[in-house]
Amino acid sequence: MGAIITIAAVGENGSLGKDNKLLWHLPDDFKRFKQITTGHKIIMGRKTFESFPKPLPNRFHIIITRNLEYSTDHPQCKVVHSLQEALQLVEENEKAFIIGGGEIYTQALPYSDLIELTRVHANFEADAFFPEIKAEEWEIVGETHHEKDERHAYAFTYITYKRK
Repeated sequence: MGAIITIAAVGENGSLGKDNKLLWHLPDDFKRFKQITTGHKIIMGRKTFESFPKPLPNRFHIIITRNLEYSTDHPQCKVVHSLQEALQLVEENEKAFIIGGGEIYTQALPYSDLIELTRVHANFEADAFFPEIKAEEWEIVGETHHEKDERHAYAFTYITYKRK
């Protein structure tokens, strides 16, 4: 298995989303997500996949669902039925990104080598949450702060965690 990287934007209270939608609009974070994940495999749950208007360009989508009837014929997508099945599709020399949702993040964190987290500096009402990042398992190896501005309603910080 190659490198497994979890990437997420998370409110101060661990919030990820509500009703299968993001809770904020941060154009610079979208740009960073695209820059980091383009050209790689992205692993997600079915609801996360269905929240996109169409598959994201230049990325191979691995979609996890318990529904054995679920399928897609898009050439850049593959449906699997467990995280283990998804991880088996990541070759030794590849990077794959875990992109959500909450249940997939919880399952995948033990397999992750890095976390690319955007910490949004506000609390949000949510129905999907990111798992706790335990200080004894992870160390911060990079941090960049982004102030609130005319394009971003919230301040946020990019934080890179590496497994200890």
